[in-house]
Amino acid sequence: MCLVFVMLVHGCTNSTLEPRSNINKVILVIGDGMDAHQIAIARNYLVGPTGRLALDDLPGRSAVGLVTVKEMTGAYEYVTDSASTASALATGVITSRGRISTLAGTDQDVPTIVELAHRTGIRTGVISTAAVTDATPAAFATHAAGRWCKTGRDMQQNPVCAPDRLEAGGPGPIALQLVESELDVLLGGGRSDFGAGPGSPIEASVQAGFTLLESDADLKAVSKDVRWLGLFTQGNYLARMQGEGGRTADKIGPKGELPKPFACVPNPAAARQPSLPEMTRRAVERLTHDTKRGFFLVVESALIDKSSHVRDPCGSIGGLQQLDETVRYLVEYSGDRDDTLIIVTADHTQAAQLVPESTLFATVTPPVRTPGHLARLRLPDGSLMGVNYATNSYFVEEHTGADVPLYTNMPERFRAFLTQAEIFTIMREFLGL
Repeated sequence: MCLVFVMLVHGCTNSTLEPRSNINKVILVIGDGMDAHQIAIARNYLVGPTGRLALDDLPGRSAVGLVTVKEMTGAYEYVTDSASTASALATGVITSRGRISTLAGTDQDVPTIVELAHRTGIRTGVISTAAVTDATPAAFATHAAGRWCKTGRDMQQNPVCAPDRLEAGGPGPIALQLVESELDVLLGGGRSDFGAGPGSPIEASVQAGFTLLESDADLKAVSKDVRWLGLFTQGNYLARMQGEGGRTADKIGPKGELPKPFACVPNPAAARQPSLPEMTRRAVERLTHDTKRGFFLVVESALIDKSSHVRDPCGSIGGLQQLDETVRYLVEYSGDRDDTLIIVTADHTQAAQLVPESTLFATVTPPVRTPGHLARLRLPDGSLMGVNYATNSYFVEEHTGADVPLYTNMPERFRAFLTQAEIFTIMREFLGL
């Protein structure tokens, strides 16, 4: 089933518009876990319900359906993960959860849009506020049987990684593949995955011509004539915003007591990290330096999802704020030019729901309350907003399976409804690949 689907996806065309030359630029912005609830929650908090985000002013909007399949049978599954969805965006191929740009069932590598772009001389970059070895950034420049195969230790300890071990003739861990890729720019977190000393991915990065950047000052000062490997945190980025006193969503009390309201406040520890819009601005400067050719750039705001997993609405709001600031910069950069395609979308939906902060059924006997975890956010205007998490009773929430939004500056290239694999084809055509 998967092999047939590969042929269908790579052979189809979503647009009757003529392919563009390789002076064109594609910037794909991914809000990990960004759905309509997350956007509304962030809009309400940041600018109020009648305010507008930069997202809201992009002229095109579509809905994107999510498709993934079971590893062995090829049967459809209806809730995805970041690995399978990023792989669909990166390759145009539908695969199973956990896989990084490889086919379900056969483990065959599928060329990514980064690899295709490099073959034609188009510069490429990947940016994330996660570890750069995380599923979404990894899917655009590496191939792995499992998203967990990040380091040499992972390769030895996880049997899923066995086909990719160097001694088995495989490409090695994701960290090593990234520095052996043809990326011009790779910025984000995950320094601990690259090790140090002889035989480490960090040593291999130097041999591959990368300059290691580990601070905001490094990013500001680095030459535009070298390849950039920015690893600004040991793991994922720290959230820009946090609840007062570290508060997150909480359970309703045994007698129906609601959690106390709290506001979102800046996380001072996050100020030391280069922001997502700053990384994006510098990457664009590097990719356009001394060339008239185009580029392909992926920008991921990862903490929308990671914060939602742990029922932290403030972390998600801060992640969406960074994404929106990035979009604002990109709209200013592209202006009225017709050679720059901006796509803003998500990989999957998440657990957070915008709900009444105090249930409409509070007067029922006994009172009806959410079975999940509730955050009552105090907004800047003093009002309260309810954010609920209830996909399970475990310590980590799960993804959900609804369509994700797509925003663009070129609505003529997108249907009202499409799949993530079709987005790959649109990007490939625009770049003339």
